[in-house]
Amino acid sequence: MEELNFTAEVPGSRIDRFLSDEMPDVSRSHIQKLIKEHLVTVNGNQVKSNYKVNTGDAVSVSLPDPEVPDIVPEDIPLDILYEDDDILIVNKPKGMVVHPAPGHYSQTLVNAVMFHCKDNLSGINGVSRPGIVHRIDMDTTGSLIICKNDLAHQSLAKQLKDHSITRKYHAIVHGNLKEDTGTVNAPIGRHPVSRKKMSTHAPNGRPAVTHYKVLERFGAYTYIECQLETGRTHQIRVHMASIGHPILGDAVYGPVKCPFKLEGQTLHAKVLGIKHPRTGEYMEFDAPLPAYFEELLRKLRQ
Repeated sequence: MEELNFTAEVPGSRIDRFLSDEMPDVSRSHIQKLIKEHLVTVNGNQVKSNYKVNTGDAVSVSLPDPEVPDIVPEDIPLDILYEDDDILIVNKPKGMVVHPAPGHYSQTLVNAVMFHCKDNLSGINGVSRPGIVHRIDMDTTGSLIICKNDLAHQSLAKQLKDHSITRKYHAIVHGNLKEDTGTVNAPIGRHPVSRKKMSTHAPNGRPAVTHYKVLERFGAYTYIECQLETGRTHQIRVHMASIGHPILGDAVYGPVKCPFKLEGQTLHAKVLGIKHPRTGEYMEFDAPLPAYFEELLRKLRQ
């Protein structure tokens, strides 16, 4: 049983909607089931789904251990950027899911690192997410941290919470950005209608800040670097779309039709900077752009 704790910052939202925004990986119906089974409390008291949160409410959720198939280690090649006894930094390829989920119980990054690391993975996130402290989308490429023990996991989780990790992404967006640099400061939450999407117009969005700078201009497209100040789900994709410059290849937040043969968005987690969990030394890793991204840049430069 895993216990999650949240504090309500904005009053008026139903408890099931509040938790849906706080736990985007959990469906609204499953949250309502947890409430009905008395696994959700507010200030220590059981509540119903129509309870409306007040500012400062302490909300606790007891999540039963997920019933998942045995996760099998698989001999899948890894592009390793760095490795020691505490952490593993990998360059995730396009199309690879980070951790097992319905429909994806094999060929995930977790299957690969379980084979590579054997029993040396943190267990804080449970059997389906060993070693995973953060993630990137299936069709986003780039650097990802794997924690080999709980000490590393706790350290990296705190750095993520404190926004002290350096995360720079490279992307190609539609249109010609007017300014060479800019910041998008817009809360992000679950889309009020399309529940699989995120939105800057969600009623209970959480603070989200993305800084961007132009690297190269191609007229109809712009090559940019984005630095995350926060780390919300789909943050860069949602923020760039919100200012009229969706990421090229992103059919969820941008045009459905793409003039290039791409499988997913042109978004790459290029630079990752952390304090080593054991030594405290600042370390920075640079994941090379994937071949398809380099080829696309070559075409755009012609």
